[in-house]
Amino acid sequence: MSISVALQRLPHGAGLPLPAYATSGAAGMDVVSAEDVTLAPGGRHAVATGLAMAIPQGYEIQVRPRSGLALKHGITVPNTPGTIDSDYRGELKVILINHGTDPFVVQRGDRVAQLVLAPVVQATWDEVAELDATSRGTGGFGSTGGHARL
Repeated sequence: MSISVALQRLPHGAGLPLPAYATSGAAGMDVVSAEDVTLAPGGRHAVATGLAMAIPQGYEIQVRPRSGLALKHGITVPNTPGTIDSDYRGELKVILINHGTDPFVVQRGDRVAQLVLAPVVQATWDEVAELDATSRGTGGFGSTGGHARL
């Protein structure tokens, strides 16, 4: 299934590739940086992409980290997944953070994140006096087992 998304290339995005799927089975499209920036260890930056878009109503674009950058360099998206709402028309920027021990250089044209188009279902609240019972009940954080040190 394919959904059309209107995309505007901003002046500083000229000459850069549009977001694209690396393989036919990929869920995310790689998006590239439209600027050069160096992220110091612990540093964060909203990396420009040179793109703006009109996401159809009922959808969002999720911004996700690239696994290779996370594993090899400690570079990730701190608000994963970031959400681009359907009514936002500004430039798409990717917030990156450097969890590594060395400065990390992002050059114009480097792949910095993945974009996933996803459907959105909006909730309505139904306030009740009490909730139905379950076998788990109010048990949280580690209550279902898992790692012994939790």
